[in-house]
Amino acid sequence: MPLRILVATRIYAPETGAAAFRLAAMVKALEGRGHHVTVLTTSSPGGKKSSPTVRRWPVLRDKAGAVRGYVQYASFDIPLFFRLLTAPAFDLVVVEPPPTTGVVVRVATALRRKPFVYFAADVSSVAAEGIGVSPAVVRVLRAIERWTLSKARRILTVSEGVSVAVASLVGPSDRIVNVGTGVDTGQFTLDGPTGRDTGRYFVYAGTMSEIQGAGVFVDGFIRIADEFPDVRLVMLGQGVELEALRTRAQEASAPIEFRGNVDGGQVSAALRGSVAGLASVRPSRGYDFAFATKALVSLSCGTPVIYAGVGPLRDIISGEKLGLSVDWDAAAVASAMRAALAWPRDSTERRRISQWVENNYSLTSVGAKAATAIEAAGGN
Repeated sequence: MPLRILVATRIYAPETGAAAFRLAAMVKALEGRGHHVTVLTTSSPGGKKSSPTVRRWPVLRDKAGAVRGYVQYASFDIPLFFRLLTAPAFDLVVVEPPPTTGVVVRVATALRRKPFVYFAADVSSVAAEGIGVSPAVVRVLRAIERWTLSKARRILTVSEGVSVAVASLVGPSDRIVNVGTGVDTGQFTLDGPTGRDTGRYFVYAGTMSEIQGAGVFVDGFIRIADEFPDVRLVMLGQGVELEALRTRAQEASAPIEFRGNVDGGQVSAALRGSVAGLASVRPSRGYDFAFATKALVSLSCGTPVIYAGVGPLRDIISGEKLGLSVDWDAAAVASAMRAALAWPRDSTERRRISQWVENNYSLTSVGAKAATAIEAAGGN
């Protein structure tokens, strides 16, 4: 029997980001199985309008264009509460972090006497502790997450590491389902245009925050800029560290371009023509278990990766010969960049890299697993 499903999320396609792509794949899989899905999300920066299946609401965004911060979250969460209370009859809600949105969904679904599924791409209290948020705030955040997750019919996670972190809050449970992570291999492809960029360049495409530590690539590139005057660094995306990184690049007079948020097509084009994609997870910031999806985006385009820091992808990239893995260290990154500039551009090797992602980390399989778990939750 078809389910009537609401998806509550502050980010959704066409915005770029792992959550947006992951949820779009989930919705596609659910609709492909005959379920009726309505997404309750935000107005996108590009002006995408609401449709019968994607209902958008204007929200506050920070200077980087992201819905991040207590005031920004509230601008989505408060209207969401009333949107859920007044929504036509539904069977189930799927909610994406932050935890404040989870609280709204738990309360609203309780009032509507309906279940919800929590799609835990991360555990916010763990991340907050890792970046040095005060212990008092971390305790409150942990209590909020525990309270929310304790009522979820299912908790979907993107990796074994996130599953373990969730279990530390709610205890081991068969409600926790690891659906994995991946990329849209239909959008991020080997074949396609290379865009406006020519010559030799590196690409970082993703969030620039304390957790990712993208500054290691800026600092690493500055060290080699004089050796390779024809090489550029292209930084795509936003984040709380963006202005600081821009200042460091300007002070060093290094050829580093910050282009802000761009759509998936532009990301793909830039990566296809680049020497290497760049991805990182900064150690000891509460996300040592994180799966850096931006690395998979690069690999899906057939572009090898320089990976800096920790996380499961570090060993995978080295073991599968998908690029270079190094410590989160500017000198180590600079050495990796020098090595990458000597790589031959081998079309056969790039096709192998792209196919590896298709075989192992396609979002199609993630969407299918999520859909199966949601169907089970709706059938209880």
